[in-house]
Amino acid sequence: MATRELRFRKWLAGAAVATLAVSTPVHADTLREALVNAYLTNPTLATARAQQRATDETVPIAKADGRPNLGGQATHTEFVKNSPNSFTAPDRALNAGVQLTVPVYSGGAVRNSIRAAQNRVEAGQANLRATESSLFSNVVAAYMDVIRDQAVVGLNANNVEVLETNLQATSDRFEIGDLTRTDIAQSDSRLAIARSDLQTAAANLIRSKEVYIQLVGNPPGNLEAPPPLPNLPDSPEAAVSIALESNPDLIAAKEQIEASRYDIRTANGGKLPSVNIFANGNYSNFYGTLGGNLPNSNLVQSQTTADAGVRVTVPLYQGGRPGALTRQAQARYSAALEQAIATERNIIAQTRAAYSSWRASMQVIESSQQAVEASALSLEGVRAENSVGNRTVLDILNAEQELLRAQVQLVTARRNAYVAGFTLLAAMGRAEARDLGLEGGVLYDPQVNYDRVDGKWNDWDRDPLPEPVSTRTVDTPPQTATMGPVDE
Repeated sequence: MATRELRFRKWLAGAAVATLAVSTPVHADTLREALVNAYLTNPTLATARAQQRATDETVPIAKADGRPNLGGQATHTEFVKNSPNSFTAPDRALNAGVQLTVPVYSGGAVRNSIRAAQNRVEAGQANLRATESSLFSNVVAAYMDVIRDQAVVGLNANNVEVLETNLQATSDRFEIGDLTRTDIAQSDSRLAIARSDLQTAAANLIRSKEVYIQLVGNPPGNLEAPPPLPNLPDSPEAAVSIALESNPDLIAAKEQIEASRYDIRTANGGKLPSVNIFANGNYSNFYGTLGGNLPNSNLVQSQTTADAGVRVTVPLYQGGRPGALTRQAQARYSAALEQAIATERNIIAQTRAAYSSWRASMQVIESSQQAVEASALSLEGVRAENSVGNRTVLDILNAEQELLRAQVQLVTARRNAYVAGFTLLAAMGRAEARDLGLEGGVLYDPQVNYDRVDGKWNDWDRDPLPEPVSTRTVDTPPQTATMGPVDE
């Protein structure tokens, strides 16, 4: 675990290598800051933690069934009308009693219900890890979406500027008779399309920023390029092997199987005898009214009694309820077995698909980089040939469009590769909060709350009324498509 924590911390703190065609100002948001903000303030994660704390309480609830039970009651009675033949009947009476019951044996129901609850706590902790991992994956995707869309907006803005310059140059050459109105129309059409594409790109950027705010809790600034992903596997087989060992969803499914196994034993306990030790104490007071109709009555007006013993309860017939509960538990155990296989299938498919997507995106990056370089060289050549009359204005416009498409494809491939790589790490169980070192604080450890409540027995114990820990985004301003400069 120490090695994994160190590895992930180095990844988060490592120097960022530029992966997209955007500049990175000195003071900029980082992926680490986005992940930490989401970890501390995201309501989905806060909800999962609260639900896990509720799951923790199932263990002391199960333990309560095996602990002594002490109860008392008091009754005051006014006898409004007594029988004429009841000469000793009192006019009023007070009865109070205390009963103590200590369970000794319950057919194993209590023991097995405790073990089932403990397994479900462990399953819940694994599910919490999965929630954290899913949140991190979504944050990474949102972070990379903003970077990608900023780059696309910048590329389209640059394209608009280039086409505006082209249109002006075409108009000037038309004035001296060097070009025709067709050339002007072609340039004007491409400029109109470019402006439309810029508006679409701006809308996509705004949407990505709003999703970022939803996940992280604050607006994105000038985002830095993320650091390289650490320790990605060499083959899909290696990735699947790690995922089958460390994926939290599969761990949770296995814990649910164990919990269901104990549920069967708990249900079987309802068919077996139970043994309880009991003790009762009673106090009665007739307020001096006992024997009120008899002259010179010397009846005792108050009395105290006590008894204790052992009670053995042997169920003989319960209408088929224990058998139904056992069969129900067996069916749920069967469902848990099948669900574990389904989860395993899903993890294998996700891991292999993420690996394939990551590798494909890396290859697309390589080919797109070549396309950008070739398109830039082609545009330069077309412009040179146009200056000597060997190329038309339409040839220049087409070359510019090809370069733009190649640039957009490149930044999109870089985004896809990074997101697919992180998704692969998440599927392998290698991108969770327990791997993330937070400066100035500690990681949320669900085991701390479980240890706190496990041995509690006081009926009057309670926690302070909770307050929200996640942040609201109602005060964040609507996002715009403004951005920093784009590298030429």
